[in-house]
Amino acid sequence: MNQNGSDSNALLQLRAHYTTLRNSEKRVADYILKQPNEIIYLSISALAEKCRTSETSVIRLCKAIGYCGFQDFKINIAKSSVSPTQQIHEDVSENDPASDIIRKVMTANIRAIQDTMQILNAAEVQKAIKIIASTSRLELYGVGGSGPVAIDGQHKFFKYGVNSTAYIDPHMQVMSASTMKAGDVVLGISHTGNSKDIVESLSVARRAGATTICITGGLKSPVTHVSDIVLNVMAREQSFKPEPMSSRIAQLSVIDVLAVGVALTRPDDVLNTLDKMRRALGDKRY
Repeated sequence: MNQNGSDSNALLQLRAHYTTLRNSEKRVADYILKQPNEIIYLSISALAEKCRTSETSVIRLCKAIGYCGFQDFKINIAKSSVSPTQQIHEDVSENDPASDIIRKVMTANIRAIQDTMQILNAAEVQKAIKIIASTSRLELYGVGGSGPVAIDGQHKFFKYGVNSTAYIDPHMQVMSASTMKAGDVVLGISHTGNSKDIVESLSVARRAGATTICITGGLKSPVTHVSDIVLNVMAREQSFKPEPMSSRIAQLSVIDVLAVGVALTRPDDVLNTLDKMRRALGDKRY
């Protein structure tokens, strides 16, 4: 929270402290003041690159004007520039009827999948499929809104014969990561790519010898720096939102792509396993 009060306007704080900033921090401040609406969509690494400075300078700027860090600053920027309803969903308005809500939410989800299909690197996907198909231990990490995506991934890979486990608790993630070894695979999922827990866990797993893969919408975000394979998703929602919507749909779609790809590397085994599961589940249904 801003030390100057939670309701303080972030841009006003930036202007008020401008003369006290270092040159590298002023470059960041200048960029933000010229286009504040763009900031809420940028990761800290992307902003630093645009301003030809370091992530450290961005963090130092945010703290110099009274914020805990870049995310805290970005949330307060959003409060000043984004309407309350847009913080729930980018496209809706307060008086929208159900028919408009249906159309806008569904359209955003469809667009997220279409955009992701355009930017998803086929070579990286192929590498991920190959290494997941050959591993004896796959672990999936996600926190918050990405947690259910990790669980969905475990469900799919398990059905296709991959020994997989999903962890959504940060303590369990880092404990698990510390026991990884060469040949093991960790798949981390993060909407922004800025989750400290996911970055830490992937770092620990990588040092232990595992191959690390990430699914993220944060181009050049911290999680990409600790991942051997980067799978990018694209969603046009604000990255400051605590519970992403359309990006989650894109993440699930990437999981589906990987699972189908892995299944195609062992079709006979997969079909045999699925048949066993169908028969075992027979008594569970009316």
